[in-house]
Amino acid sequence: MNLTDKRCLITGSASGIGKAIAERFVADGAKVAIADMNLDAAQTTATALNRMGPGQAMAIEMNVTDETAVNTGVQKVVDTWGGVDVLVSNAGIQIVHKLQDFPFDEWKKLLSIHLDGAFLTSKACLSHMYEAGSGSVIFMGSVHSKEASPLKSAYVTAKHGLLGLCRVIAKEGAQHGVRANVICPGFVKTPLVEKQIPEQARDLGISEEDVINKIMLGSTVDQEFTTVEDVAEIAHVFAAFPTNALTGQSMIVSHGWFME
Repeated sequence: MNLTDKRCLITGSASGIGKAIAERFVADGAKVAIADMNLDAAQTTATALNRMGPGQAMAIEMNVTDETAVNTGVQKVVDTWGGVDVLVSNAGIQIVHKLQDFPFDEWKKLLSIHLDGAFLTSKACLSHMYEAGSGSVIFMGSVHSKEASPLKSAYVTAKHGLLGLCRVIAKEGAQHGVRANVICPGFVKTPLVEKQIPEQARDLGISEEDVINKIMLGSTVDQEFTTVEDVAEIAHVFAAFPTNALTGQSMIVSHGWFME
């Protein structure tokens, strides 16, 4: 399985997990659009990937909650490379509050980025995939697509929702050769997770060390964080898998934190 010359769009890929996926795809010969709200950061990443090769990369400014911006960005990929074969909807944020203290505006913001972003990018890409008769849609879920944690009502709701959207796309897309799957990582030590450590310590009234060792890694088999490279490997499997045998599925990458 390989991604040579496959045309890929990865949202939120100027840094973190999205960047690692882009690196893995480009290393396998893919053409990757680095879609991010921060165009300068996206361009920096794309430039580095073009030096790395053997694939190609370009930067696209994209707010995944803005339908016009999404459609414009996807069309740029199509105009440049002739189509889009793989979508990785990765853009996301984290906001933590106890439910009774959760500001409604922040609830809506988080759900919009995760769910509206997945919907809008999928909608924009699917017609091109259907025309080509093949494609792969990959959502960045979480162990919180399967499990719940205190303080994360919006995040857990959004990540559960991605499973449902994925399964609908898998059923609708099958006749067009389009697959849809969800990656469900455990805690990956990115800036998004590092930001949560003091926030959860404050809200739960425990030490930052206890947040790491008891909340984040306490249920893993080895007290290890999942790495961005771990997640990128699963993204590659989903993107490169050749048939509809692997569709509508979720893959948990969590050092055993959650098992099913």
